[in-house]
Amino acid sequence: MKPVATAAFAAAVLTLTQPGSSDANASRHNIRVNPVSDSIFEVIPGTGNGYLFWCGAADYAHRVIGVPWNARLHISRGLGPSETTMRRSAVQFTLDANQAAAPPAGGYGSVNSLQAGDTMSVQRAFDYCFVPFGRP
Repeated sequence: MKPVATAAFAAAVLTLTQPGSSDANASRHNIRVNPVSDSIFEVIPGTGNGYLFWCGAADYAHRVIGVPWNARLHISRGLGPSETTMRRSAVQFTLDANQAAAPPAGGYGSVNSLQAGDTMSVQRAFDYCFVPFGRP
């Protein structure tokens, strides 16, 4: 390999392993997932409905963090501006029930409500990765 090609390859690998790199944090369907703190991560699908937020959270929790399918995802901060990117729409999740907000009044609304306190199992949320986009 020529020195220029070697340097370019090394730069590409370094870019992919840096926090904030979209490929490094990409979840299923290229949904961005970035850590906010040790116990909270932010899901930023770019476009889409609640299915993509839950799918991204579940895929990241199981594939990257390594939690079991029966672990619970909790929304710690509902739909709002991203803290880790310049995107308008992000949801923050946690696996720690102590970091979760209180459940919304009236209980769980729907997959699209994305309210602080909403919760579901990683397995159930991962099932949303296989729902055709735009349909329940």
